Amino acid sequence: EGPSATYNMPTALRLSGPVDRSALERAIGDVLVRHESLRTVFAADDGGSWQVVLPADRAAGRLDVVDVTAGEVAERVGEAARHAFDLTADIPFLARLFRVSDTEHVLLLLIHHIAGDGWSMAPLARDLTAAYAARCAGAAPDWEPLPVQYADYALWQREVLGDESDPDSVAARQLAYWKDALAGLPEQLELPTDRPRPATAGYTGDRIAFTVPTALHARLTELARSTHSSLFMVVQAAFATLLTRLGAGEDIPVGTAVAGRNDAATEDLVGFFVNTLVLRTDTGGNPTFRELLGRVRERDLAAYAHQDVPFERLVEALNPARSLAHHPLYQVMITFNNTADAGARTAPDAPAASGEAGALLNATRMTAGTGVAKFDLALTFGERHDPAGGPAGMRGSLEYRTELFDRETAESVISRLLGVLGSVTADPDRPIGGIG
Repeated sequence: EGPSATYNMPTALRLSGPVDRSALERAIGDVLVRHESLRTVFAADDGGSWQVVLPADRAAGRLDVVDVTAGEVAERVGEAARHAFDLTADIPFLARLFRVSDTEHVLLLLIHHIAGDGWSMAPLARDLTAAYAARCAGAAPDWEPLPVQYADYALWQREVLGDESDPDSVAARQLAYWKDALAGLPEQLELPTDRPRPATAGYTGDRIAFTVPTALHARLTELARSTHSSLFMVVQAAFATLLTRLGAGEDIPVGTAVAGRNDAATEDLVGFFVNTLVLRTDTGGNPTFRELLGRVRERDLAAYAHQDVPFERLVEALNPARSLAHHPLYQVMITFNNTADAGARTAPDAPAASGEAGALLNATRMTAGTGVAKFDLALTFGERHDPAGGPAGMRGSLEYRTELFDRETAESVISRLLGVLGSVTADPDRPIGGIG
């Protein structure tokens, strides 16, 4: 596949206050020097591809500045978020500052998924904040050196997995588990699409945000606690219930992401550590929701215990029928987003660009969609908590392929899912055939 926006990860921050553009550009350069993954290109020839980490002196930060009006900023940010990286020549990182006025900007940070994951956004935001504050003060950032780089982790991972030809290796044992767990998996989940599936997926998409009220969040949390499950498992079981009711069958595979950061040394790194697991839910026999949740819990825990084999290797080993029309092994994704919001309040320790000592730069997240959907449906949700740590509602989104679904259909899926969540918390011992 050539240059594409399919795996772009945009973060857009609305900045209120004066921005020292020179300091910001130098701070971006500092971050590129600190994280090798952001200054890596991928050379290729007939023999394959390999990583080339550019030396630090070739990683000077570049900040493109674009003047926009307030009315066009969202559209222009969206266009930039669809930038197609040529990974053989381009570093997988782009920064662009949209200037609305001297005190109003939007900063777009764009990373290709090959160089980062959702968990990478927190260390990226921390490091950029620290570097910007230091550069505003006329100094380089004074941070602790990273204990490892991503290439070190990749080498370590290969050593841990071992040789697949050795039956006692981690790789061999985990692949054996997955071959058994996913035997007979449906080639394609039959979803109630509004249009026939094209022979070649275009992956154009849209996303709808929604909220789960605090009261329902609290009931879901209590259901998870009382069944020794996680909130993710409750939502997964509810979504499987809904998909079965929508005609998807009784064997419901979904993909999910696991952080893959099992060593403290990786916590502060920007890199692609995440792995994908295929979680299979059997909704057959019209179980009660409590019974279904027990099935989900058992299978999920087994999957988590075998999470080290990279998904790409799993696909190679299982060798499912390949199709340009859909993703292999699963077409529905569920992600629990437990990373912190990137919004922050940054206070440089020296005069800001305006020359006002102690000036504050306030940053808040804004939506920056790429217009891409990698899966037929992708449900993402995350919790909010009150100051005491109690449930304060959930934020979610449903991403959908627009070549398959109308917006009204996606909205109906969200509405029905919220209905299922309400029903199962009210009566978890009700058979799922009467839910949704």
